[in-house]
Amino acid sequence: MPETLTPARRATLAALVDTFVAAVPHDGDDPHGFWATAGSALGADVAVEQYLTTRLPAEQLAGIVELLDAFTLTGLKNQPQHVREATVGVVSRIAPEAGVGVAAVRQLAINLAYAITDEQGRSPLLTGMGFPGVPDVADRLGRTLTVHETTPGEVVECDVVVVGSGSGGGVAAAELARAGRRVVVLEAGSYWSESEFGVTELAAYQQLCLKGGVFPTADGMVNVVAGGVVGGGSTVNWSNSVPLPDRLRERWASEFGLTDVAEDSWLEHARAVMDRLKVNDKVAYQNGPHTKLAQGADRLGWSYQTAALNIDPDRYVQHAAGFSGFGDATGAKQGTMRTYLQDASDAGAVLVPRARAVEVLVEDGAAAGVAVEILDDAGQVAHTVTISAPTVVVAAGSIETPALLLRSGIGGPAVGAGLKLHPAGLVSGLYGDEDLAPYDGPAQAGIMDQFGGTSTGGSAFLVEGVQQFPGLYASVTPWTSAAEHKELTSRYRSRADWVFIIEDLGGGRISIDDDGRSVATYPFDHEGDRRTFRNAVAACVRMHAASGADTIWVGGQPGTPWHRGEDVEEFVARLEELPLGAGGLVAFSAHQMGSAPLGTDPATSVADVRGELHDVRGVWIADASGMPTCSSVNPMITVMTLARRTAHHVLAG
Repeated sequence: MPETLTPARRATLAALVDTFVAAVPHDGDDPHGFWATAGSALGADVAVEQYLTTRLPAEQLAGIVELLDAFTLTGLKNQPQHVREATVGVVSRIAPEAGVGVAAVRQLAINLAYAITDEQGRSPLLTGMGFPGVPDVADRLGRTLTVHETTPGEVVECDVVVVGSGSGGGVAAAELARAGRRVVVLEAGSYWSESEFGVTELAAYQQLCLKGGVFPTADGMVNVVAGGVVGGGSTVNWSNSVPLPDRLRERWASEFGLTDVAEDSWLEHARAVMDRLKVNDKVAYQNGPHTKLAQGADRLGWSYQTAALNIDPDRYVQHAAGFSGFGDATGAKQGTMRTYLQDASDAGAVLVPRARAVEVLVEDGAAAGVAVEILDDAGQVAHTVTISAPTVVVAAGSIETPALLLRSGIGGPAVGAGLKLHPAGLVSGLYGDEDLAPYDGPAQAGIMDQFGGTSTGGSAFLVEGVQQFPGLYASVTPWTSAAEHKELTSRYRSRADWVFIIEDLGGGRISIDDDGRSVATYPFDHEGDRRTFRNAVAACVRMHAASGADTIWVGGQPGTPWHRGEDVEEFVARLEELPLGAGGLVAFSAHQMGSAPLGTDPATSVADVRGELHDVRGVWIADASGMPTCSSVNPMITVMTLARRTAHHVLAG
């Protein structure tokens, strides 16, 4: 049973929520109630309590309860706003752990307050800040994949069972099914079509994301988001379609033994994938934030490229394209659900959604199938089934693939090690009273790639546009007071958000807890990676300044933003002093890779250079976990290329 808060703690939590998202005085009209609305008026306090008591590990929840008790002793709920804000500051400075806890509750409260809406996707905060809401789309597509409805205790026999339906699993399933194999595709998430995608940020998290939304690594260093739905990451990503850089192709060949990756056969796999996904740059509309990014890069003499996207021009709807991370209602995004999974289904493959792979079954050192839990609508186990197959293709993503291997006791000592996350940060700029319409057009229509090979003292990084998540982005907007925070968020339409991703040379690990659930840790302690992250922060700040921003901040930063007239380099130097991760500059990850890598050495790799496990015949890796390094670019095309290569090795025997 979930823990519950006592009445006193609940009252204190509500007071904290209303401290961070307060009803504040405002000179002028407030037709939508933006300034007058507090977080609790929207139910944010209830949502925060639900999250804390159902999602946090016991140890972390205990720390938050201690924090609430401390605030209760101060009489926080009976204090006026200015005293509450001062009290929050004092408690935050008592100890580093207290500061981290306060920051976590603040970000959660703001995120939920700005994400909660009515059934039409409206709220006083969103309307008041100028967020238009997700547009309705006509002519939505329905479900077209063949689904197998299981029965308790059923044994399903097939030639190949593919665990995962994302960029890797979808491609592998199609290649194998078209070659005549009887294929069953297991997906732990649900099957939603375009006609069923939600219209709000919260609905998107719950429908489409692993673990129901953004979640922190166990050490609190990086906030992770991953696909947890049919189509996996290809359903929720932002369509940027970039092949593996040549320098990494050469490295995979020379250092890890994947010699063909440096040859034409790899390029043929990549071309086939990009053709199937209809990758093109015709739909890469340059909206306000992209125009500012290109302008800033140009003024600093840096390169900027129009992005190639897996968006079908024939179904492209410009005013809806910026919301495809909520599930693309137009059907224009060519993720695996609309491409490779459809090809697999047309060739006879069947899909089993809400099917959690518990264990890979092994007999006499060879694959025998997968033990599966079928989940109900609430995510609870409804019944179990067995998929009997001599070939198992594991493509559950870089968090769940190693967890499955660990539960199964296979894969060797390298399982879970070497996790790559492409640590990412958000840098935002406000541009006077310009209407940048940041929601119009594709989320990522261009790439600043000046440092795509290296950066001073560190490795490579890219800067790109973003999907609009108003709750998430409000939560990492600097908070020095409730009034100042609302002042910043009220200028949403003049805001340009850019995300950078870094090529991480260090890494983390996937392990499992006592219940066999995946646990991600990422210490972010590689000095080169930390340097690269700071290089990317500085580059984004300088581009915003060069492009004419009047206000600049980095996602999650404590303290005040930079304002026009202040010294840019002094601001960069101040950011250099802030810690990375928990309690400092917030790091995100939308790209997880490398936790079950291919290679020649069983001590450092899980599978051989073809993709088959070193220690179990017939078990293959066909997702981002198999990558020997991170991709240094958006990984979808690399994952699909690698999966197609693996599938062809499966067929070759």
